[in-house]
Amino acid sequence: MKNFTDLLGRIFLGFIFLYEAYDSMFYFKDTTDEMIYYGLSWNTEWQLVGGIILLMLGGILLLIGYRVQFAVLLLLAYWIPVTFIVHSFWNDPVDCLVNYPCIDLSENYRRIQSILFMKNLAIIGGLLMVFSNGTQRYSVKKLFATARVPGT
Repeated sequence: MKNFTDLLGRIFLGFIFLYEAYDSMFYFKDTTDEMIYYGLSWNTEWQLVGGIILLMLGGILLLIGYRVQFAVLLLLAYWIPVTFIVHSFWNDPVDCLVNYPCIDLSENYRRIQSILFMKNLAIIGGLLMVFSNGTQRYSVKKLFATARVPGT
């Protein structure tokens, strides 16, 4: 059962990052505009391409269970800064929001951002658990370790 839950957890975690990479590629211009809004205006396109590469490589490695410690480091290098930059609800203004100029939705907005921040912290915790525990039976790493070369 532990082997199956390890595989299922890695699948769920891996798909979060692969979907984030897909979404960033599909909405490339919107994502760069949002990055500029959050103050990341230096080489925005290259930063986004680097982030997509980190997400894709880390997500795939995590999904297949190969070099998971390296995959976790790649994903944390992306996920931790994004969490503290995008979901910094403690820095949001109290008055009207930019997207809703005449409606004071700041309390709901802060609540949603705090929930998203906590969700990202939970994902970081899951990645740290994968980092410390490694993979179980259903992974490419274990497949390579137990494979026998024919004719030897």
